[in-house]
Amino acid sequence: MSEFITLSMIDEAVASIHQKTDQRPQIAVILGSGLGDLAESIQNADAIPYKEIPRWPVATIQGHKGRLIIGEFEDKAVLVMQGRAHYYEGYPMPIIGFPVRVMIRLGIKILIITNAAGAINPIFAPGDVMLIKDHISLITMGGMNPLRGPNIDEFGERFPDMTQPYDRELIVLAQQSATENKIPFREGVYVCLAGPSFETPADLNFLKVIGADAVGMSTVPEVIVARHGGIRVLGLSGISNKANLDGTTITTHEEVLQAGKILVPKLEAIIRGILQKI
Repeated sequence: MSEFITLSMIDEAVASIHQKTDQRPQIAVILGSGLGDLAESIQNADAIPYKEIPRWPVATIQGHKGRLIIGEFEDKAVLVMQGRAHYYEGYPMPIIGFPVRVMIRLGIKILIITNAAGAINPIFAPGDVMLIKDHISLITMGGMNPLRGPNIDEFGERFPDMTQPYDRELIVLAQQSATENKIPFREGVYVCLAGPSFETPADLNFLKVIGADAVGMSTVPEVIVARHGGIRVLGLSGISNKANLDGTTITTHEEVLQAGKILVPKLEAIIRGILQKI
């Protein structure tokens, strides 16, 4: 697979999706580890396996079903990614951003990104929902940026601004929705690492010092590509495990998936409330 993508590659995927559905959503949702069951609430759904879309990166991790679900949610046409691919699965970073590029060409204007994240902030607990206020992009600071390579001018300029990666109006709607549904929530900074190994206690203490509240292995590349293309973004982290700052506990992927069962109803209620207000 070529590292860099072109406009013709993106439009080939767009044409494939248009052949499989007549629906034209302007809102998209990406579902993270253990959160895919939220897609079961979509009505009048057209389901498209990723493997049927040219060049779309196929998710290989348990808890990522690997389908596009396009249908209706709270009387809005939505496109839902039921799982995602990650850099640690072996894909070049620009390929990780490929689905969001396709979304832009499909006409998506708002992107809600969810993930399962480990707590760094010691007051966070498994099952908490964190509204992402900002992120620390260690993975792209090290050179692994999804915009690396020839710029596609049809999407945006070479050097996109990232001072407000998460849309402030959407954050307010998420706060209102959580409050109205009596769902306690946190707010914080998400940090993205490459994975797939979980963090050592020293890693976590370092991340805490530099200002991170939760850590994961996704989301940031998608946000960068979305903002490059002018899409408004909201980020929601489902806290899946407690901060292991002293090395006394073991973190597992099964723990992440179990936390998803608690988080899905909360995230669904918040997202429903947001869609009602848009």
